[in-house]
This record gives sequence, C-alpha cells and structure tokens, in this order.
Amino acid sequence: MKTQRGFTLIELMIVVAIIAILAAIAISQYQDYLIRSEVSEASSLADGVKTTVAEYYNGYGSFPGINASYGLASAASISGKYVESVDAGGNVNGGNAGQIVVKFKTALPTNAKIQGRTLTFSPIAHAGSIEWVCNPGASLDTKYVPSACRD
Repeated sequence: MKTQRGFTLIELMIVVAIIAILAAIAISQYQDYLIRSEVSEASSLADGVKTTVAEYYNGYGSFPGINASYGLASAASISGKYVESVDAGGNVNGGNAGQIVVKFKTALPTNAKIQGRTLTFSPIAHAGSIEWVCNPGASLDTKYVPSACRD
C-alpha cells in the first residue's frame, strides 16, 4: 500500500475559508484606521488655532467673534487634504465664544463617512489656563475621533 502525501481538497478549502474570514476582518479595521488618520489632520490643524485662541484670551480676557480678531487667516484658508476649513469665530451656528469648528471636505479624497461633518473644540477658561473639550458632533462617529475626544 502507498502512503498518502499532501492535503485533501476539503482541508485546502477550510484553510482558504479561514484566510478569507481573517482578511474580511482586517480590511474593515484598516478602513477605520484610514478614516482615523483623516480625522487626525483636523485635530492637528486645530492645535495651532487653539494656541492662538488661548494666547488671545490670556492677553485680553475674552473670545472675539472672527478668525481675523485672533490674527488668523480666514476659516477657508486654514485647510488640508481632508479638512475644508477651521473656524475659530465662536458664536457661529449657535456655538460658544472661542469655539473652534473644523469642517471636513465634502468630496474625495475625504472618506464618505466623514464628508461634510464637523469636529468641534470648545474652550473652558480656568484661572490662568484653558481646557479644550472635544465634541465630535452627532454626525461624526466617535470611533473615528482621537481618543481624547471619546471621554
């Protein structure tokens, strides 16, 4: 009698099925990772604006109503590959004074799951310092925002 060598067709099919399941999981996780990297651009663009707003508040004790009052470029001028605008105008669309609203682009290359949505940073003034509270808004899924915004 000859001894069998190699794998049977069923064994090979089981291996292929397992690889397909793992690939399906990995692809969805990778897509979420890509969206989080797009959202991180919003956070990094807002960081520079946060510094300017905090310096203005520490110098003058108030939050003005438009980007130009802080010495910033217009909202549409502060943009990136995925970010359409960064507005530090405050009191815009019912917002609070000093609030920074980052709006994502409404077209490619921005992912469809964040197109046109906003990420908001609101200041809370303490004695000599400012704390920033991040709000992803109702339309932006919290799994895409930085971990500091998920609290």
